[in-house]
Amino acid sequence: MNMNAVGIDVSKRKSTIAVLRPGGEVVVKPFDVPHRSTGFQSLTELINSLDGETRIVMECTGRYYEPVARQLSQAGFFVSAVNPQIIHNFQGQDNPLRRVKTDKADSVKIARYTLDCWANLKQYNLMDELRTQLKTMNRQFDFYMKHKTAMKNNLIGLIDQTHPGANTYFDSPAREDGSQKWVDFLDTYWHVDCGRKMSLNAFTDRYQKWCGRKKFNFSKSKAEEIYRTAKELIPVLPKDNFTKRIVKQAIQQLNAASQTVEQLRSLMNETASKLPEYSVVMAMKGVGPSLGPQLMAEIGDVARFTHKGAITAFAGVDPGVNDSGDYSQKSVHASKHGSPVLRKTLFQVMDVLIKTKPDDAVYLFMDKKRTQGKPYYVYMTAGANKFLRIYYGRVKEYLATLPTSD
Repeated sequence: MNMNAVGIDVSKRKSTIAVLRPGGEVVVKPFDVPHRSTGFQSLTELINSLDGETRIVMECTGRYYEPVARQLSQAGFFVSAVNPQIIHNFQGQDNPLRRVKTDKADSVKIARYTLDCWANLKQYNLMDELRTQLKTMNRQFDFYMKHKTAMKNNLIGLIDQTHPGANTYFDSPAREDGSQKWVDFLDTYWHVDCGRKMSLNAFTDRYQKWCGRKKFNFSKSKAEEIYRTAKELIPVLPKDNFTKRIVKQAIQQLNAASQTVEQLRSLMNETASKLPEYSVVMAMKGVGPSLGPQLMAEIGDVARFTHKGAITAFAGVDPGVNDSGDYSQKSVHASKHGSPVLRKTLFQVMDVLIKTKPDDAVYLFMDKKRTQGKPYYVYMTAGANKFLRIYYGRVKEYLATLPTSD
């Protein structure tokens, strides 16, 4: 039976296709297909016309490959999306001293990789789509978290001129919808003169009614503390409609960003719970309903990593190497070649472990490094490396126990 290797180099608006068979036989010379319904239809017809078994490989670069993989997978073809670094490192029949970088050359190289790794290719499936959705949500989550932080800092900067320090009155945690007590307080008492111009009894009574409407716990001593503090404050901006408008706008923007963040957090947890490794990941120390889905989103399917060193290299928390002749440096900085978003999430998990101090191998390892006088970045990176290795081992072991679907 003929083996048809279809290599696809995907770009934003088009893909370059090459089809090879064993022995370097060129079935179809490289050609371009626009990312339109007519282009996909003609490509489907071409692949269907090939005699023998066909396997399609493309690099999972950014978001561009996803519609191509989805269309061809739904058409019933064997499709595999491969890490671009693997394709980059693949030599095949290429001359390492003279590398040609064109879309056509890349499509041929991907087709050669397809032939060489034919038996080990992993088929793209609906679970991959779920992981793609989760990763997209996580990138949106990261974007809105940055936006929320900017909005929070903006509001604090404004109230420093109208009601200085009001953001420190309460330490209540955020509610499920992302709203916070200090922000709700400022929506009513956006200027010091909103409360201190009345008597203490009048303010206390109004504050108590406000707590009742907002379903916050009322404390008479807290009301008195706020009133006394406000009496001593010196605002920069006057209490007028202009000041009120800009403070209220800042509050609305922060509340909108906070609400979006919490909606995404909930949606990510719901989506992650549909993945098979969810229970294993959530059982790990330092991981919760927010960081767990973020980890799963950025790591993806562990089956694509051949060994523990591959997943730490992907995250960029693997130790570097500096050897030459008889010289071998023992302590080398982490490579930091991998995903910066994953490294950020890993450091957040390590931070949780440092604060909660659980009876956990990763925390004990980090604590040992810390007591040895290692710098912060060194022991945090070492902890992230160990955590990822444990993650890889537990998830891969668990997935191996699951029944395989045809």
